[in-house]
Amino acid sequence: MSLDHILLGLLRTPASGYDLKRVFDERIHYFWAAELSQIYPALGRLERKGWLRGRRAESKRGAGRRVYQVTAAGHRALRAWLESEVELGDDRIPYLAKLYLMDELHSLTKSRRFLTNLRDKFASNLAALEIIERCWARDDPSYPDSLSPAMFHVLLTLRNGICMLGARVKWCDESIRRVEARIAKEASHG
Repeated sequence: MSLDHILLGLLRTPASGYDLKRVFDERIHYFWAAELSQIYPALGRLERKGWLRGRRAESKRGAGRRVYQVTAAGHRALRAWLESEVELGDDRIPYLAKLYLMDELHSLTKSRRFLTNLRDKFASNLAALEIIERCWARDDPSYPDSLSPAMFHVLLTLRNGICMLGARVKWCDESIRRVEARIAKEASHG
């Protein structure tokens, strides 16, 4: 998956790099994170390719800002990416790498603590997404079956996050039970 293409898709209306960072932080950080240090070079790269057009605009905060708009070539590139094969990517999941190597600590108690903390983070993120969905359903009479095409796809993404986090909480619960059973077994033999 490409940050370049995600930026093209997020630029449905002209926006600055700072505006785009806010979208990442407020709306899509559950599945894609980006820092300003990544966003601004990507915007420059897209502009050099002719996929974006940038212009100076006034800012309420003093110095002007650069606002970007997708060009026809950028729309074609975005559509080509959206129509290309499904990409699963090479996910790097730090918590699984830690868990995989956790035996190095020689402590099931530390493994349980790690999994409990991980479960708490997943449960917190799950609760946040569920609140978003409940508020959306309460406040939008078109939810879920009459949403605009753009918001319908946002809903599908939100539901993925809810389902995935629910599965991760369930996996943590199962793993914690297995660790606790092992701790109990070792205690009875010790």
